[in-house]
Amino acid sequence: MFDLSARAQEIRERLIVFMREVVAPGEHEYHAAVAEPGQRWLIPPVMEEMKRKARAAGLWNLFLPDSRHGAGLTNLDYARMAEIMGRSLIASEVFNCSAPDTGNMEVLHMYGNEFQKRQWLDPLLAGEIRSGFAMTEPDVASSDATNIRCRILREGDQYRISGKKWWTTGAMDPRCKFFIVMGETNPEAKPYARQSMVIVPRDTPGVRIVRPLHVFGFDDAPCGHAELAFDDVHVPLGNLIYGEGKGFEIAQGRLGPGRVHHCMRLIGLAERALEAMVARAKSRIVFGHPIARHGMAQEAIALSRCEIEQARLLTLSTAAALDKLGTRGARDRVAMIKVVVPRMACQVIDRAIQIHGGAGLCEDSFLGQAYAGARSLRIADGPDEVHIMTLSKMECERAVV
Repeated sequence: MFDLSARAQEIRERLIVFMREVVAPGEHEYHAAVAEPGQRWLIPPVMEEMKRKARAAGLWNLFLPDSRHGAGLTNLDYARMAEIMGRSLIASEVFNCSAPDTGNMEVLHMYGNEFQKRQWLDPLLAGEIRSGFAMTEPDVASSDATNIRCRILREGDQYRISGKKWWTTGAMDPRCKFFIVMGETNPEAKPYARQSMVIVPRDTPGVRIVRPLHVFGFDDAPCGHAELAFDDVHVPLGNLIYGEGKGFEIAQGRLGPGRVHHCMRLIGLAERALEAMVARAKSRIVFGHPIARHGMAQEAIALSRCEIEQARLLTLSTAAALDKLGTRGARDRVAMIKVVVPRMACQVIDRAIQIHGGAGLCEDSFLGQAYAGARSLRIADGPDEVHIMTLSKMECERAVV
């Protein structure tokens, strides 16, 4: 079921070897460099070194189905790659497959004009710059994106942008050169035609970082998240993506495949957590026996395996549906995985933390940061409640009374 193509299988095997031989040792060097005094917001040289090796090995832009710029993989094929990368918190960047750049590259590839592609897409594809996606706002309930109030007003040959955004991932990264900003261009239009997206270069006058944001105490340096203010920012009309009122259409095209990527990465992270759980349970002795001999630990291990397998099958089914039916046709499955997979990952990682005891809570283990990332994805790309509401509506509409 969900077999890989021969070409994808070959890429997957090379990716596994690269992860073991390059990324695993590089991960330790990366985190050690970030922890050095005064180095937290600088890019560790080992990251650029790993990226050069990945590109030379042909393991680059694997997420893009267009073979002119990426690996030409289907959503289903790439899903298996995303799971492997997800085992490491830094691996996706090594292969130029990390959010929010992947989503922004997809937007520019599908909807950008030729100037936008030359100016912004090409250096992103080359891994020379990073970017941010500014959609969520602190002053409104952004789970209903029709609430977004950042204004994008046309004034002559420019757009003036005014408003606040937050949880803009990558905004703290010194390589971040632009943001794709979603805002309101026509408040009088129908609800889903009010929003547009524009490209805002990071160094444009009026773009201001209000504060960095932490996730359960983790600053995710050197990339980070931030609250931003756009104080009467002016950009040329040519920075508009696709057309006025097209913001929601673009967002849906961006978020469908991106949610599969997120979920498969979480499955990879959950697999790593389960492996750590098993190793700890077999090696630690309590009350005269390894933890693995005790019933509660056995239940934690067994349930984790069941839940990971269920989540993987559902996500691969979603990737296959995206390939066959497109984003709109796979909408129900996309909503399902966004509910199921982050909850599964939180449960598995939490069990691993419990079996590790105090070691699971501190920086000696990857589990604390892994849990923070998994928990944040129950909110990012739409909170559980929105996806549950969407699923319920679709089920009710399909029901024959």
